[in-house]
Amino acid sequence: MSEIITSDRRMNELIQLARTVAQSKATVLIQGESGTGKELMATLIHENSPRSSRPFVAINCAAIPENLLESELFGYERGAFTGAVTSKAGKFEFANSGTLLLDEISEMDARLQAKLLRVIQEGEVDRIGGRKPIPVDVRIIATTNRNLADCVKEGKFREDLFYRLNVVNLTIPPLRERIGDIRILAQHFMTLYAEKNQKVFTSISESASLMLDSHKWPGNVRELEHILERAALTAKDGVISEKDIHIDRRNCSVLLDDEISSGVEKQSWTPGITLNDIERNVILEALQYHKGNRTHTARSLGISIRTLRNKLADYRRLGINV
Repeated sequence: MSEIITSDRRMNELIQLARTVAQSKATVLIQGESGTGKELMATLIHENSPRSSRPFVAINCAAIPENLLESELFGYERGAFTGAVTSKAGKFEFANSGTLLLDEISEMDARLQAKLLRVIQEGEVDRIGGRKPIPVDVRIIATTNRNLADCVKEGKFREDLFYRLNVVNLTIPPLRERIGDIRILAQHFMTLYAEKNQKVFTSISESASLMLDSHKWPGNVRELEHILERAALTAKDGVISEKDIHIDRRNCSVLLDDEISSGVEKQSWTPGITLNDIERNVILEALQYHKGNRTHTARSLGISIRTLRNKLADYRRLGINV
């Protein structure tokens, strides 16, 4: 069973609400910054629902090009287009009687939004090139790192679809707003990665814990997990110390005493560096950190994968190898 580790009152209230609505067929919209655990919350809902023994199918709407997303979601019949040599069921059919997670729903093309609305209203899908609709019984959970109501106001998301998805709204607070979770999550990840790497750790030092407490966590829980995974590999003598915690001190709300005494300053700009240079460096560093995985990179930066692809294409035109 999926477990969300928290001591935060708001998070516990969200979890209780999620367990309650899990018993219904209602669609659920989960909002929150990248890395807050939206997919984990969706999994918890499925596992606590009457559909728990049935399929749980997830698809990232931002990770698949628009011309492929339709066939992935709704399927197609043989001969529907060039290359369709056999018929193929879509994710809705695979999730029949179970749950379909539409991750990053805000990135879905307007035309597909209309088709998705019809599926929700009618309970049936039309394969590309199909002659008759196929009935489906699917519980839909959608996630987004954007404010979907704002997307509606900006004309980027259908209002009628928003109301269909927003029957139950769960908004997960960022990690910086639940400071009490930082240390218990760090302890959890320390234990997890110690076991995976056959190491034994007894604790995280107080100086290391203070570093974690003071960080702003733009990448939320996912960022914390990555930092502790690395720390578990480098730490010695059974204790994760300050030197094992690799974070950008400029994203800390306070400087540690030894940093103050050594004259370390918060600085995010150097003369001669343009804003475009800073953006490019951040994107390329994030891409390297995520070992070339564009979906994870886009999530950690809080941008769509489409935006990331466009940025990388621009860099290639400049002769930068990405």
